[in-house]
This record gives sequence, structure tokens and C-alpha cells, in this order.
Amino acid sequence: MNSEEKRTGIVNNKFKPCPKTPNCVSTMAPNEDKKHYISPLSYTSSQNEAVEKVIQIINSLKGTKIVVKESNYIHVIFSTKLLRFKDDVEFYFDDSSKIIHFKSASRIGSSDLGTNRKRMEKIRKLYSR
Repeated sequence: MNSEEKRTGIVNNKFKPCPKTPNCVSTMAPNEDKKHYISPLSYTSSQNEAVEKVIQIINSLKGTKIVVKESNYIHVIFSTKLLRFKDDVEFYFDDSSKIIHFKSASRIGSSDLGTNRKRMEKIRKLYSR
């Protein structure tokens, strides 16, 4: 198992938790964890349509590579423009509650200067259009 596999993926319908460092946001972090928690997205369409919409958004952004695409899970690597740092972004589609959970985490370092949160808020804005 490589280090990427240790950080990413779904276990019992949950993302692996964010590290203690502030360079990660997740909809599955506890609500009271203001450093890591971010609100999920919701959808009213079919799960397949929600997945396709997220894929369209990912493909419209620069520096993205989809590495896993399943019916209810997507793992994307985002590479930053300047220094080509890699961030892991995951989406989990919970069709029973019509919720899109997501997690965005830097692979290295401690602070990301809010990059992961800004990225996910941008995706939220694009999704809501």
C-alpha cells in the first residue's frame, strides 16, 4: 500500500480523517472542528447525474487528474500552479441522503494558506449554478 492509499479512500462509508494539520477540509470532520469541517453539497437529481456534474466541474479546472471514478466515489489529484504540490480531493455520493461529501487535503506541509477550503468553496459555487 502506498502513502496515497493510506490517506484516501472510503472505509465504512467514511473518508479517512483529516490530519491534525490545518491543510485539510472535510464534510465528515466533526461540525465543531472549525479548522477542518466544511458543509457538504446536496443534489436532487440522480446520483449518476450528480457524479457527471462534478466530473464536468473537475475537468473545467486546471491541474486536475481523476485517478478513481466509481459510481459513488471520485478521487482527484489537484496540482498547484506554482510549485506543483499535489492535493488529494475526494467526493463520496451518499444517494440515500442525496448528499455529496468531499475532502480536500494537501499531501505535504502543514499550512496551505486556505487553499483546500477555497478550492472546495469554488467547486461548491460552480456546482450550485
